[in-house]
This record gives sequence, C-alpha cells and structure tokens, in this order.
Amino acid sequence: MTLRGRLTAAFLVVVLGPVLLGALFVASTLAAVDRSRSTERLAVAASTVRTSVDALCQQLRATADAVALTAEPAVGAAQLVGRGLAAAVLVTDLTGEVSYVSPGAPPTPWRDCSGSTTGSASPVRALAAHVDLRDRAGTLRGTVTAAQLVDPAFVARLAAVTGVAVTLLDSGASAARVTHTTESREVRDAVLAAASTVEGERVTETTEGRYVRRIGPSDAQPLPLVLSVPSERPPGLHATLVGVVVLAGLLAVLTAWRLARVTTRPLVELAGAVDRVAQGDLTARVPVRSRDELGRLAAAFNRMTRETGSYVAALTSNRDQLRGHLAVLGDTLASTHDLQRILRVILHSAIGATGARAGAVLLVEAGGVLVAQCTEGLDGRWPEGDTDGSTTLRVPVGVGVVGAVAATGEPQRGRMEPTEVPSGEPRCRTYVAVPFAAPGGGAAATLSGSGDEAGAAAALGVLALYDRLGADEFDDDDLVTLRTFAGHAAVAVDNVRVHEEAQRLSLTDPLTGLWNYRYLRESIRREVERASRFGRMLSILAMDLDRFKDVNDTYGHAAGDTVLAEFARRVRGEIREVDLAFRQGGEEFVLLLPETDARGAAIVAERLGAAVRETPIAVEAYAGPVLVTVSVGIAVYPDNGSTGREVLEAADDALYAAKAAGRDTYRVAEVRPDVPTREIPVLACAVSPPDGLPRAGQPAQVIREPGGPARSEPAVGVPESSAAHARPEPADDGPDSATGGARAGPDAARPGPGGGASSGPHPPRQSRGR
Repeated sequence: MTLRGRLTAAFLVVVLGPVLLGALFVASTLAAVDRSRSTERLAVAASTVRTSVDALCQQLRATADAVALTAEPAVGAAQLVGRGLAAAVLVTDLTGEVSYVSPGAPPTPWRDCSGSTTGSASPVRALAAHVDLRDRAGTLRGTVTAAQLVDPAFVARLAAVTGVAVTLLDSGASAARVTHTTESREVRDAVLAAASTVEGERVTETTEGRYVRRIGPSDAQPLPLVLSVPSERPPGLHATLVGVVVLAGLLAVLTAWRLARVTTRPLVELAGAVDRVAQGDLTARVPVRSRDELGRLAAAFNRMTRETGSYVAALTSNRDQLRGHLAVLGDTLASTHDLQRILRVILHSAIGATGARAGAVLLVEAGGVLVAQCTEGLDGRWPEGDTDGSTTLRVPVGVGVVGAVAATGEPQRGRMEPTEVPSGEPRCRTYVAVPFAAPGGGAAATLSGSGDEAGAAAALGVLALYDRLGADEFDDDDLVTLRTFAGHAAVAVDNVRVHEEAQRLSLTDPLTGLWNYRYLRESIRREVERASRFGRMLSILAMDLDRFKDVNDTYGHAAGDTVLAEFARRVRGEIREVDLAFRQGGEEFVLLLPETDARGAAIVAERLGAAVRETPIAVEAYAGPVLVTVSVGIAVYPDNGSTGREVLEAADDALYAAKAAGRDTYRVAEVRPDVPTREIPVLACAVSPPDGLPRAGQPAQVIREPGGPARSEPAVGVPESSAAHARPEPADDGPDSATGGARAGPDAARPGPGGGASSGPHPPRQSRGR
C-alpha cells in the first residue's frame, strides 16, 4: 500500500470513526430514551388503572353496605341504582335464591373485586362487590351484591384517564380473545401477540413500534387488561442517520484524496531522487516547492548529495586499505549482541594476525573460575594423565598461567616445557595471555599496556594464544596486537552484559522487581501457546490491593511503595519457580500459573490472601504496622477463554466480582458455555499420562480392567467444580513428584526453596517447554 493510500485511509479512519460512533450513539440513545419514557408511561397508566378500579370497588362496597342497612333492601337498591352509584344490585338469601335483582342487570357471573369469579373463562361483563345482609339482631340473612357494568364505555373511560390504549381480555389466562379494546385495527393483532408472550407485568415492544404491558388480574386489580403506547422515535431515524454517514463518507474520501495528493507529491519526487542516488547518480536534485518541513527536507537532501559527491573521491583512494579492517569489523558489528560469535571472530582474527596454532577466550564466571567461551585448535593438546578428559577449559583464578593473568591483570608470554604444563590447561611450547576488563577501567589499561592499572580493575576474562607458527616465542608486537583484540573482547563482553541488563530492566518493574506489563503480554501469549500445544491448563490470577489509595493518602507514597515491595516479596515466597508474577500497574498484579487448574489457583489465592492479611506490613517512620488485604480474580485457560487476552479479561471480571463481594477474597470466573472442544483420539490400550497433569478439553476418567493396566476414557458432562478439573495426585515415583505440575492441594502448590524464581528479575524464558 502506497503512502498516499495510507494517508487517505488514516484520514478516513479519523473522520469516519467519530461519525459512525456518533450515529450509533444517537440511535442507541434515542432508542433507550424512547423505551424508558414509554415504560414510565405504562407504569403510570398501570398505577392509574389500579387506582380507578380500586375506587370503583370502594364505591360498590359502600353501595352494598347502604342497601344492607336499609329496612327495605329493594327500595334502597332502586334508589342507589337510580343515583348511578351502581348499575345493578343483587340480593340473595342464605340458600342462594335471588330475592331481588335490579331491572336490566347484566348477566352473571360478575367479576368480584376480590378477584374471584364463578367462571374464570367467561368474559368480564360487570365488576361487583358484596356484603353480608343481617337483621337488627345481627343474624345473617343473605348477601347484597352491587355491580357496575364493564362495557366499551368503561374501557374508554380507563383509556381516557390513563392516556394509553386499553384492551380488556376475556380472561387473565391468555390474550387470544378480546372483550373490549380501544386499540385500532391495524395494531390490535400485533399488540395481542406481544401481550401473549409477556410474563408478569414486564414491558415488551411490537414490530409496529408500540410498547405493551399486561396488568391483572390480581387482588388489587381483578380485570385482565393490556396497556399499550406508541413509540416516540422520529420516523425515518435510521434512514436519516445512514444518509448522514454516507454523505460524510463521500466528503471525507474527496478531502482525503486531495490532501494525500498534495502531501505526497514532494515525497514522490524525493523518493525518485533517492533511487537515482542509490544507482550512483550523485547529481540528482529535488525541487524545493515550499518552506515547510518537506521543503527543508528537500533542501537538506540536495546539500547532502553535493557534500557526498565531494567525499566519494577522497574515500575511493582509501578503499583498498580499509577493506581488510572493514571485513573483520563488519562481521563483529553484524553480531553485536551474539557474544559467542563476537569472541569467535576476535579469536580467529587474533590467531590470523599473530600466526598462532591455537587459542581460547575465557571469561570469569561465578565462583572465581575462568571458563572458555570459544576455542580453536585445542584438540589433542590435553595431557594424557588428565582424568577429567573434558575439552572445556576451566581454570580457577590465580591457578596456572591464565589464572595468574586474570588474578594479577598483567599479560604474560613465554615458553613452557611439557613437564611444566599446569593442570587443566592444554599442552603447548609457547604461549601469550592478555587480560581484559570492563571499558573505562581495566580495558583502558589493557589497551595502554599498563599492567598496574589493568590489575586495579577486576578482569572480565583472558585471551590466550598457543604455539606461534614459524618462531619459537611470541614477541612484543604480538603482545601489542593481542592487547588490541583483548580490548575489543572487553568492549564486546561489556556491551552484551549492558544489553542483557537493559533488556532485563525493560522487562521488570523497578519498585517490586517483578515482571512488568510489557513482559506480561509476551508471557501470556507464550504460556497460552504452550498450554494449547501440550493440552495443559493455565491459570491467571488478577490481584488488587484493597483500598490502596487510603494507604497513600494516610501514610504517604513512600509507605505505599514499601507496601507494594513487601507484597511482591510475599508473592514470590508463595509461588513455584515455574510461576510468573507481574506488576500490571499501580496496585494491580497478575500471576501466571502454568499447568494449574481452578482448584490449585484457588489454593494459591487463599494462601496469598492469608500471607497479606495475617502479617501487617511494617513501614519506617510510622509507629504502627499497615494492614492491607488483597482481592483476587481467577480465570483458567481454556475454560474462560481461547486466547490470553480473553482469559486475562475473565480474571479481571472475577476480580471485580471479588471486590463487589466485600474484598479480601477471591472469585473464580464462570466457565464460558461456548468453549470449543474437540475429541482427541486415544488408543484403546492407552494409559493415563505418566505425569498426571490435567489436559485441556474433556477430562479423563481412569478405568481399571481386571488383570490389566489402567486406561483413560473421556468423561462427559463433568461440571466445572468437579474433581475432573483438578490435577490428580501424582504417584510418588512420577516425574512430577519432586518438581510439581498443576496444583491439586496445598502441598502441590507450595513453592520450592527460594520462592518463585520466574517472578523477576531473572532473565525471561525463551524456549522452555517449546
């Protein structure tokens, strides 16, 4: 893709991204606001319906009470019906026989205000309330029932009071039949279909854009009603938003193409001039069209080509003289951080420059021992009485020729008789050995030839040559030449060590000494790849110190740093050497537990919580200890994700759950229901894995046949919390009985001596388990 295309694409992304996000935001916001307002309207309407029906029921009860209190119930009933307090009054005796009923009364059964009816499947024709009829002595004589018609006018009044469309169903069991409704014919079927799918009084939306809610029948509201309101979203909203996005896209494309063309034209000219210079034409020039950065770049290019042309003639004369040096230095610089290759080139060049038959470069390692990093021509030079028989040159500092050179810092050369060969060094007739130290100290002294200054600094190693060709001994010129190569070796070793230290510092947190977030991303990818390749589990613990801001606010940031460093030290003391501990940022930490299932990770989380909770952290310049706790979220690959990022996000979600649960605890992420699995074919006579480690995917059940070995079969339907997700206890003689694989209990989870070796600041593992 050309630069012009990249600039155009970048401009389109910058412009169209906010436009698309804004359109989506507007659409989703309007939809949410519309649903919220409609739901609120339906809630108010439902409350109004309940209030209206309750008021009507109270009126009917008062009417029935008034009839029951009159001496002539029939006369009282006629008067009250005439006043409009009830549509009909029914008086029955103790046997249920009707003693009086108002003329024109609606047919029974009537829906009782209490919610009970004599036929629940019948349409609702009237709403009634009844009271007991007693004489002056209080003897029960019968029942008085007052009723009010439930007709289209009644439903229309409810719709007018609530401001929504009201539908009265035949019964509360279903929404298949309608008694009365104020809905229009166009939306009636859709409203009833939506109402039939609603459970309880939840709100649903129809395809025509109406919101529907069912209420009743219940004790407070005995009528089965359906309420609906139309959507308030502007018509054609989505079409308008799509049009705006398309128009913005067209304008953005035109603008981006124009800007990219104007911007890249000087760069195209500059690229053409660079190609001409690369082909040897130093007369190439670029037109300066503006005074901006591109114009200054073109002017600088023209000036550079003019000056380059003047230097070419001078450099050509020295080309042949520099070829030999450039060949050696080029090879050395090409492998700046490959110490073995650099030392090999230096040794080979030193041997070629001095005419030696053999040589070695030795570096001082831990314990004060010189160990050969590269050798040449030493085969067959070891004493016959050497019981070791090893061809690796290892000489203690201060012992023998090279040991004395490393100890004193003074170069040595001379002749050696066969009977005088020091133990551990190769046989030779003549030798020369030069020490080298770090640049700025011993290395400078080595190059200058001052033995006293060289001895003042600890030597990094020794460059030794044996048996010069064509002469008996190495001379002073050979010693000077060897000092030069020793200086190169010192610089190479120092550069490599500085590079390794810089790499370590770039991957570790300076406060806690744990790995940092940069190495966390690389490690998660590597460990997930390893777990996927070998069918193992990987647990991730996301940890966060509870209320750590209070520690900083109360005791100061210095105390907070002390708490973080002490927490990291306790974490390293509670994990294995194969585990990895990271500081993700602030008070957030992450643990990677290879070959560990959810049960083992939970054991580690409990132990870490106890280690922090039970022992307060002492802070200098403060009278008392600081009490802190830690919350932990646990996720397991592959149960909680198919990639490292997904598993880490699941651990973060579990951490939030632990925080919400009150802190100072841990939570395990829920297993995804859509975790992809595949069946792994296993031979019929295959036995369980000898290491006893859990495998990703379906767990295995061990089946023992009479008289035969145990075999493994996949276990189907094992829940996440079952023992199949935990590592089986390994045998005493198994390969993991000493080192520990996945955690299955406290003993398996307990780290070895020295705590977690991989928690930092040790160098990163590059190939372990590949």
